[in-house]
Amino acid sequence: MGHTLEGFAAACHRILTEQPAREGRQQVCALLQDVLADETFIAAHLGDDVPERKILYEDPQLGFCILAHVYQGARESTPHDHGPSWAIYGQARGPGRVRRARSYTLTPGAAHVYHEGDVHSPRREGPTRLIRIEGTNMDRVRRRPYQAV
Repeated sequence: MGHTLEGFAAACHRILTEQPAREGRQQVCALLQDVLADETFIAAHLGDDVPERKILYEDPQLGFCILAHVYQGARESTPHDHGPSWAIYGQARGPGRVRRARSYTLTPGAAHVYHEGDVHSPRREGPTRLIRIEGTNMDRVRRRPYQAV
């Protein structure tokens, strides 16, 4: 344990440089699960002062971002993908569900990879804190809307 943001970002960079495709993302996902078990890291980066979306780190070479999200109350987002990018969601606190073709629960310490084009629809049943890693800063990406059917 004893993770720092700098060390976590450097490890993600190394992994994604050595394994830039799905295998590398799975390795980053496994590393994120280890980080989610680090209470000191979670307290430092997912405190009450964190907004719904805060970029903690943006890699200048590879472009991936590590974000913190602190959500208050229940909410279900509309189905969406991450356009040409991928994302890894890691649950730190609170209940949460993510749906696609199946439904499953992310529990504290769990993380999940969404590859390019994977449609998902997160649902939070209460206050939730999570770390998300995006393949690129999604603030600059236009995405297609979906309708639940």
